[in-house]
Amino acid sequence: MKKTISLLVFLAFFYVLLPLNTVHAYGWGYSKNSNHEIPDIGSYQALLDEYNAYYVDDSGEKVLYVTFDNGYEQGYTDEILDVLKEEKVPATFFVTGHYVKSKPDLIKRMVNEGHIIGNHSYHHPDFTIMNKQAIQKEVEDLENAVAELSDQKEMMYLRPPRGVFNEDTLKWTNELGLVHIFWSLAFIDWNTDGQKGWQYAYDQIMDQIHPGAIILLHAVSSDNAKALKQVVKDLKEEGYTFKSLDHLMLKNQLPQGFPMF
Repeated sequence: MKKTISLLVFLAFFYVLLPLNTVHAYGWGYSKNSNHEIPDIGSYQALLDEYNAYYVDDSGEKVLYVTFDNGYEQGYTDEILDVLKEEKVPATFFVTGHYVKSKPDLIKRMVNEGHIIGNHSYHHPDFTIMNKQAIQKEVEDLENAVAELSDQKEMMYLRPPRGVFNEDTLKWTNELGLVHIFWSLAFIDWNTDGQKGWQYAYDQIMDQIHPGAIILLHAVSSDNAKALKQVVKDLKEEGYTFKSLDHLMLKNQLPQGFPMF
């Protein structure tokens, strides 16, 4: 009995010592649909609205935003960049410190070809168990590493490592001048040992596509690299256009009805 009481006291003491923001951690998710409409994110929407975060362009326009998460390289990013260049599609690459250090030439190419480098943190930690100062160091170290290599000197867009967040992390990064970018279209494409062929990647994208989609892809996927050109061509034929995240930010800052070019 004494041992049980001692254990309970220890656990209670340990719980009290935990930072408050570890009590609530959310993993990004949404309700998929097959009718090409914006997926519902439930109660997350209020948090995103409060802290200037995005997962979609809800204007109703047939515009798409292509984003990649690049934690490490598997040899397909050059091929992906070739397609983006040929098809004149802007993209945002959310990279880590490991990627910047190991693939500086690809970072330079991304920037030189007009793409945006997004902040995926330096070490890819769980922000929800960190304080504001630690998070600030993570994002600033990554920003500085990219600035040393390329002509992109600042970062505006942040994708939280592992898609994990809470109200504190949204609030703190917003105070640091960063905009959280989640996604409204994704599928299991990061497992390099479980690739299912280009048709699978193509079908996943085309089945989930909807106006205003922020598309999350992983550049380590051979399926994505092989499917990308056909995806882009077919979506253009369906009347979609591809824009950068800067376009989305500008559109949301302009008065309603103001023309965009």
